[in-house]
Amino acid sequence: MNPDYLLKYFKELALQHSADNLSEVVIPPPVFESMDTEFVSIDPENCTVEVKMPVKSESLNPFGTMQGGIIAGAVDNAIGPLSMIVAPISFTREMELKYRKPVKGSYEYITVKARLEKTVKRMLYFTAEVFNPEGDLLVSAKAMNWIIDP
Repeated sequence: MNPDYLLKYFKELALQHSADNLSEVVIPPPVFESMDTEFVSIDPENCTVEVKMPVKSESLNPFGTMQGGIIAGAVDNAIGPLSMIVAPISFTREMELKYRKPVKGSYEYITVKARLEKTVKRMLYFTAEVFNPEGDLLVSAKAMNWIIDP
């Protein structure tokens, strides 16, 4: 799908849940743009978002693999937009990543698929997976977001 169309679609979905609170929100956020993140798919019915971003040389550690904190940022670039689609504005309260294989600097890009697993009161529980271009699972993640008081 067209990334520009998906960004517009994301904004429309986010407004459905947070119309009052989005006047001061920057969409897309600077971190989304600085990582050259783009939407691959948005599925509000199944509560999923998939994003894609290049593996940049400036994100590599001394071993030529993507630094773990940058990978966490990539995961957050998928979970963050999904959280705005499925609920009022929230913030990440906890995030846990399990690094299975390195994100090699030779990869052109990675994709991150995020899913809302459940909502309990003001807590949103997400899972996410990071894949290389061949579809190999590199990282799995869990996160819990907290919905901000209205």
